[in-house]
Parts: sequence; structure tokens; C-alpha cells
Amino acid sequence: MTFPLGAAAVTQQPDAGEPLIRWDWLARHLDDIAVRTFEHIQLTAIAVGVGLVVSLALGLVAVRFRWTATPIGWFSGALYAIPSLAFFGLLIPFSGFSIFTAEIALVAYTLSTLVRNVIAGLDGVPPAARAAADGLGYTPTQRFFKVDLPLAVPTIVAGLRIATVTTIGLVTVASAVGFGGYGVFITDGLNRDFPTPLILGSVLSLLLAIVADLLFSVLQRSLAPWDRVGRSRKPTPGLSDELGDEGLRQAAMEDTRA
Repeated sequence: MTFPLGAAAVTQQPDAGEPLIRWDWLARHLDDIAVRTFEHIQLTAIAVGVGLVVSLALGLVAVRFRWTATPIGWFSGALYAIPSLAFFGLLIPFSGFSIFTAEIALVAYTLSTLVRNVIAGLDGVPPAARAAADGLGYTPTQRFFKVDLPLAVPTIVAGLRIATVTTIGLVTVASAVGFGGYGVFITDGLNRDFPTPLILGSVLSLLLAIVADLLFSVLQRSLAPWDRVGRSRKPTPGLSDELGDEGLRQAAMEDTRA
């Protein structure tokens, strides 16, 4: 039984006697595996990094000018709704088969998650924290980097975690249309009805996504230890907030008097 995939046909089962994994083939292609791993990580890192910068800018605009939040959210969500193969196909006539083409689509897909989390993180900064920073004489730029951004880190990193894992999967699709990465193995296996590279590309993509998820989980905990401590306690509802706000106000008053 066959299933069409473009011009190729993929058989449901490999030929009788053909092992699922040809270990000798893997041994001969270790250099290729290293190259494809680097390409996959590079495509993912560039997309997430650029997406974060763009999302921070859009998030700041949305928080500063509230009326822009809805159109910004709609725009980023609409980009994510475009099917990946269709997106790459639309871009190729204009920018060709290049890493630039791949990154345009991959960056666009990160915005849906990152913009939402950046806005949520910045919007969740306690007003008392901003008031305390203003009382200490911080400029808007100083307040952003010393107060707003650090307090928004847990939410932003959570968005990075989701965006990175999602992008790793999308890079596999990008690779399948000629942009490098583990998708090259998958395409090769499909075209030749050869299960070894097909399984290799799929397993490596899965492992890379798991490793990235674990690394971001550790990063999130290390950058926001107070968030972990806060979850481990069960304070009286409302009491901790009142004490925190009062403490910030007192600190601001004392530093101002000094």
C-alpha cells in the first residue's frame, strides 16, 4: 500500500529483510549527522533570537499604547495560522532557496507565542514595583531594565521555551524543502524508501526538542528562584501582597530621604 507525497510514493512497510536501522550507514554518515545538527540548531537559534527581539519591541508598544495590543495580537496570530509549506512556497519566488527565506517564516511563527508572553510578563509587573522605582529616581529606561524586564523574565522564558520547541519542529519542515537540518534525512528516507535516515531525522528532532525543553526549564528556575519559592509557600490570601507593597513603599521613601 502506498501513500503519495508530492512526486514520491512512500511504502507502508520496508522490503522484507531490510532492517529498520542500518548501523553501518549511520557509522558512515557521522559527519553528515554533525553538519545537520549544527544546521538545525542554527536555524532554530536565529529564528528564536530574532523573534524575541521583535516581540520585545512589539510588546513594549502594546503595553505603552494599549490600543495597539489587539491589532498586534491579531497580526502575530494570523502569521501563525499560515500553513508552513504554503508560507515557504510564497517566500521562495521572492528570496529563493536561502537561509533568509527559512528565517522569515520561522521568525514569523515565533511571534504568536513570544508577543503574547512578553505582553503578559510586562503587564504583570506590580504597579508598586514601578512606583518604588520611580521613587528611587529611575529613568524609564533604567526602570525597564532593572525592574520591568527582570520581573517579566519567568513569563518571557516560558514563552521562549514553547517557541523553541515549536521552531525545532518547524525547522524539520523547512529542511524538507531544501533548507538543511534533520529534515534532509527525513526527505532522503522518504524519497528512497529507506527507513534508516527517516527514523534518524525523526528521532534526532525529538531528542533536540526534549533537550531544549529541559534546558529552558532549568534556565527558567535559575533566573526566577523567587517564583519557585513563592509556589512552595501558602501565604494568607492578600497578606503577602499587602506586605510586599508596603515594603516597596517604605524602601522608596527611605532611599528618597537618604
